[in-house]
Amino acid sequence: MTTNRSLAGKVVLVTGASSGIGAAIAVGCAAAGATLVLAARRAAELKTVAAEARRHDVEVLAVPTDVTDPQAVDALMRATLERHGGLDIVMGIAGGNTARGAVAEIDAAEWIACLNLNVTGGFLTARAAVPLLEAKGGGRIVLMGSGMGHRGNPGHSAYCAGKAAQWMLVRCLAEELKEKNISVNELIPGPVITPATTAEMAEGGPTSGFSSPGEWRKQPEDVVPMALFLATCPEPGPTAQSFSLMRRQG
Repeated sequence: MTTNRSLAGKVVLVTGASSGIGAAIAVGCAAAGATLVLAARRAAELKTVAAEARRHDVEVLAVPTDVTDPQAVDALMRATLERHGGLDIVMGIAGGNTARGAVAEIDAAEWIACLNLNVTGGFLTARAAVPLLEAKGGGRIVLMGSGMGHRGNPGHSAYCAGKAAQWMLVRCLAEELKEKNISVNELIPGPVITPATTAEMAEGGPTSGFSSPGEWRKQPEDVVPMALFLATCPEPGPTAQSFSLMRRQG
């Protein structure tokens, strides 16, 4: 984990911060000196991550939030504006492969819910965050993508479609916001071992589209350096780009 304070003085929002990649990025940003706003649906787990982040002597505001609920996202932004007067960086990490099965067999409600989590959540977060970024003179939005949003995987149509749509959302947002000094990029972590993927990601076990043989199976902490790069690269930085950690071993 980083030991510099490259994010000192910056207000960073991390969604999906209660576990896995979101939690690791939250703690990594804290170690870099960021003032944090953490959001996730699971209040107890979010509280635990906030306590860990505070060990780095930074201010942390934890707001239980369902990013697919427009009113909840608006409440999150109001709390952020009242506490900090704006945002510098948005890390939209909330998402998940929550609906699996062939298109002809999958439950429609589950498919729609997965799509909403992986693209509507990013849309609502970005839409509500833009005025707060503008209040600070610009900033950065990083949305969590997936290689499965760039290729088809049987049995994972909802997740693939959601991440593909989010990638196009990144490109559209980047074009709309470039004159406002707000960059928008996609971070593709590749296969990461989290509580949600442990069984499928076990060495020698089924990968179900998460990875290919020999591909680097990462821990959540392995994603942090790329997230910090996107948060701290000099202006004018990259925008409308996809940054991948999907290298192979060997």
